[in-house]
Amino acid sequence: MTSRLKSYTYQFLLSISLLALYVVLVQWLWDWRALLRAWAAIPLTAALLAFTLVMASYLLRAWRFYDYFRADMTGRFALCVKLTFYHNLLNNLMPVRSGEVSFPLLMSRYFGVGLLRSSSVLLWYRIMDLHTITCLGLLAFSAHTSSLSNWLIIGFILWLPVPILLYLAHLKLAQQLKKYPQLRLATLLATALDALPQTPGILWRAWLLTWANWLIKLIALAWVLQQFLTMPYAAAWIGVMAGDLTSVLPINAPAGIGTYEAGVSFGLATWGQAFNDGMPAAVNLHLFLLTTTVISGAIAWFIRQHPIPDAVTP
Repeated sequence: MTSRLKSYTYQFLLSISLLALYVVLVQWLWDWRALLRAWAAIPLTAALLAFTLVMASYLLRAWRFYDYFRADMTGRFALCVKLTFYHNLLNNLMPVRSGEVSFPLLMSRYFGVGLLRSSSVLLWYRIMDLHTITCLGLLAFSAHTSSLSNWLIIGFILWLPVPILLYLAHLKLAQQLKKYPQLRLATLLATALDALPQTPGILWRAWLLTWANWLIKLIALAWVLQQFLTMPYAAAWIGVMAGDLTSVLPINAPAGIGTYEAGVSFGLATWGQAFNDGMPAAVNLHLFLLTTTVISGAIAWFIRQHPIPDAVTP
C-alpha cells in the first residue's frame, strides 16, 4: 500500500469517524426525531422556493465560470453546470477544502484548461467570495450595532474597492515579472497572474455575479433558518453568513459538520441568541444545505454532454 493510498484511507476513516460522532452527539443532545419534526411546520411550496433559490445561486456560479472562460466553454454551458455542481459537492463534503482540487482537474478534463490557469482563477474567485461576505457582514452589523455603526460603514467603504486594487496590482506585478524570463519562478507567477482578469469588463461581470450569487443564497438560507428559531430576519442573515464563512476559510470539517453549526450559532450569539439554542436550528439548516448540495450532484451525474477534447493550455 503506497503512502498516498494510506493517507487517503486515513482521511476516509477520519471522516467516517467524525460523521458518526456528529450523529451520536446530535442524537444525545437534541434527538434527531425532534429536530426533523420541525420541518413539518414549513409549507412545502415555501421549502421548494428556498431550494430553488439556492439552486439558482449554484447556476449563477456556473455562469460566472462560463463567462470568464467563454473562449473555452462557448456552447457547452451544460457541461459547465456539471463541473460546477460536482465541484460544489466535493468541496462541501471533503475535509480541509480538499474538494477544491476537483475544479482544476475537471477543467482540464472537460475543457482542456491547464491546472495553473484554472487554479489561479479559482483562487481569485475565492478572494471575491470572501470579500463579498465580509462586505455584507459589515453592512449587517452596522445596522445592528448603533455604537459602532459609523466605524463599520467606514470599514465597508474602505474594504469595498479591494478587488479593484488587486486587479490593478496584479496587472502591474505581471508586467514587472515578465522582465525576468530567465527566472522560472517569475515566469510561473506571471503566467498565473495572466490568468486573472485582464480587462475591466471581465472584472465587473465577475464581481456582479459574485454579489448576485451570495445575495440570493443568503436570502434563501436566512429564511430557512428563521423557520426553526424565533429571531429577526437580520439575525438569521448574520447567522447564515457566519456559517458560510466557515466554508470559505481554509480549514473545515468533512461536510462542514460541527464547524458550520458553530459558525451559525456564533453569528446568532452576536444578536443575543443563546449559543445552545441556536445549534439545533443550525443543524436543520445544515441538513437543508447538504441535501441541496447532494441533489445538485445527482443532477450533475445526469448531465450527459460529453467533453470535447482540446489542447491543454497552461
